[in-house]
Amino acid sequence: MRSKKRAIRSQKTRKGALAVVGLGYVGLPLACLAVEKGYKVLGVVRSQKKAEMISAGVSPIDDVRVRKNLKKNPFLATTDFSVVKKAKAIIVCVPTPVDHAYNPDYGPVIDACKKIAKHLHKGQLIIIESTINPGTCEEVLLPVLETSGLHAGKDFTLAHCPERIDPGNAKWNVRTIPRVIGAYTKKGRAKAIRLYESIIDAPIRPMESLKAAEATKIMENSFRDINIAFVNEMAQSFSKLGIDILDVIEGAQTKPFAFLAHYPSCGVGGHCIPVDPYYLIERARQIGFDHKFLKLAREINNGMPEYTVKQLIEALNQVALPVKGTKVGILGVAYKANIDDVRESPSFRIQERLRELGAQVEVYDPHVPQKSTVESLEALLSKVDAVILVTNHQAFLDIPNKLWKKYHVKVLIDGKNALDKSALQKAGVHYRGIGR
Repeated sequence: MRSKKRAIRSQKTRKGALAVVGLGYVGLPLACLAVEKGYKVLGVVRSQKKAEMISAGVSPIDDVRVRKNLKKNPFLATTDFSVVKKAKAIIVCVPTPVDHAYNPDYGPVIDACKKIAKHLHKGQLIIIESTINPGTCEEVLLPVLETSGLHAGKDFTLAHCPERIDPGNAKWNVRTIPRVIGAYTKKGRAKAIRLYESIIDAPIRPMESLKAAEATKIMENSFRDINIAFVNEMAQSFSKLGIDILDVIEGAQTKPFAFLAHYPSCGVGGHCIPVDPYYLIERARQIGFDHKFLKLAREINNGMPEYTVKQLIEALNQVALPVKGTKVGILGVAYKANIDDVRESPSFRIQERLRELGAQVEVYDPHVPQKSTVESLEALLSKVDAVILVTNHQAFLDIPNKLWKKYHVKVLIDGKNALDKSALQKAGVHYRGIGR
């Protein structure tokens, strides 16, 4: 045991210290993996409570892999930015949200760079993982870092490796997802690539410029958003035509080329797909280009919570119930299955709209108890006449049909098309999916 500890200390000394700024769904898994690969990690986070939890080996996010790795290999997390001066490389993983008008808010990443600049010294490598518009590194962040009196390309290296993370995905995670890297100079790019090659077990593609690396992430998520919008619109059309869209998608994907299956739902959540297209929409507007396609996709996907509520209203009418005064249960607050991430979740808009219409709303999510109004699934089912499945958590997929019958649930809107339609109909539930 003693010799193993000596070997780990030696490896950390050889690789040096790595600072990770921002320890959320992106930064924390990366930091844990870097510790595993032998780096001495210095984490910087805004919350003192989170800093204390991470330093004690307790994960503040609901991620099985992170919980396990952090418990085994805790690392120092602090709110003190001065620790970055001890690091050879600094990776910035803070969020870049959109404001109420859907304009990118670079406040967090600019603030992080301002604080880094105060402690920056020659020879350091700064990598931005935060999602940003093409041109942001050079036009916005580089000048902030150069307030240190140092110059990019000469005194320090600036690179961009856009984050790629899929919370809850057992196969594709921070270790296995390929990455792209662009930098201010080719020498700096090579340095950044060597760093990531020492941490992740996946290919890394060098990009020709910082702008190209920035644009790659925006294109990836805009592609997803557009295709989801397409299938959401098809779902609404097929619903009126009496066609089950899942049957059509399964038929279409038998074609061995030129078709990539996407699926409709009650809304698009998470910090990437519903956010990133707005970065490019705004950036293009500034230079005189109008992204009509991206804006239309956003309009369609933003409208899915309202469409889901309309499905509920129509179904309630068929069982002679008004939406006003009816008790409606919401299953799920997280934006995707089996995690606790609620960023941009359609659940909030669905809840808000139902309350506006006078419904009595109860909410349950086993992964997000702090946003739930009841403590258990059965407590919710015992109170409501209708249910909207918003998140396809495994706990909801495992609900036995006898429970729906036991609690006399009259209407079920399956916002993820995840449940057995025919079985629920046999149990006496008025079922509606999205496009089925």
